[in-house]
Amino acid sequence: MSSREIVFLGTSSQVPTRTRNHNAMFLFWDEFGILFDPGEGTQRQMTLAGISARRITHIAITHFHGDHCLGLAGVIQRLSLDQAPHAVEVFFPDSGQVFFDRLRNASIFYDGAEIIPRPIKINGNEIVELLRTDSISLHAAALEHSVECYGYRLQEADGRSMVPAKLKEKGLSGPIVGQLQREGSVTINNETVTIEDVSVVRHGQSVAVVMDTRPCTGSRLLAQGATLLVSEATYLNSEATEAHEHFHMTAHQAAQLAADAGVQQLAITHFSPRYTSNQDFVDEASSVFNNVCVADDLVRVKVTR
Repeated sequence: MSSREIVFLGTSSQVPTRTRNHNAMFLFWDEFGILFDPGEGTQRQMTLAGISARRITHIAITHFHGDHCLGLAGVIQRLSLDQAPHAVEVFFPDSGQVFFDRLRNASIFYDGAEIIPRPIKINGNEIVELLRTDSISLHAAALEHSVECYGYRLQEADGRSMVPAKLKEKGLSGPIVGQLQREGSVTINNETVTIEDVSVVRHGQSVAVVMDTRPCTGSRLLAQGATLLVSEATYLNSEATEAHEHFHMTAHQAAQLAADAGVQQLAITHFSPRYTSNQDFVDEASSVFNNVCVADDLVRVKVTR
């Protein structure tokens, strides 16, 4: 299996601080590289993380507040400078088309990269499929923020795991097993054996990204059963009223979302600049959910079962 991990390029909300850059995340997933919410300074953070712009295959914008998009102009121009060898699709709320257009053409540059805008419009509480390949699909759902805001979920297709005892029972070994995996059935000793006869379903891994929202139906839909949930936790529970008024979550709420959704891993980010220590976030979230990472800039979290 190729590398599957998320790199936190920035973990601050609203403004950068001395220790936290504007929000941004990069998801490595086999041949895919998805850049989420490139805030100001994302190019530099990618350099520090050792991530080439040519590794970007998709960009996903949750909403057009500055801490989630001000780095987009530089990233798009860098794709041209570095001669990205493939088209890059950019997903964003369609109500922000004017902001995308401004960032897309923010200054003079040699525009050589193929950038494909994919504006999204979601009505109601549903998950919408944005793309599908043989191996993965990408989905979005509406969140509850002060502006139109969407969360994302990357979902690996289900596969099958061969059961050695069942293969032995059917007399299957060697190249014929590969043929069975490719074709779905084989004939041996005058018996047709299907892949279902000798394997079990292996549920695909998934990553959900839930940023800038109150707890809502969309966040629950995206998080359900995820291998890794990346969630905003702008505030501590001592500021729960302020969090609600500003359409954000606390560390406690993010952890409760993970627990209720049956998530395997939780990583929280997007911290208010007022907080200078992670420990209170660690204590608050881990009191509800025991597999949690409180992200710092440039931290890498592997997607593991």
